[in-house]
Amino acid sequence: MMGHTAFILASYGASFVVLAGLIGWIFMDQRIQRQALQELESRGVRRRSETKADSAS
Repeated sequence: MMGHTAFILASYGASFVVLAGLIGWIFMDQRIQRQALQELESRGVRRRSETKADSAS
């Protein structure tokens, strides 16, 4: 069992690094998408879902 300890710890470490990288990527992409959406809304572009909700009222 002791011979496999290094492999197991390295596997857990690699998994942790990959998962942390994916989570970081998701948060960075979320920030970029929100900025793009704010830019579009500031130029007057609106969401299609807003027009359906407005016409139903």
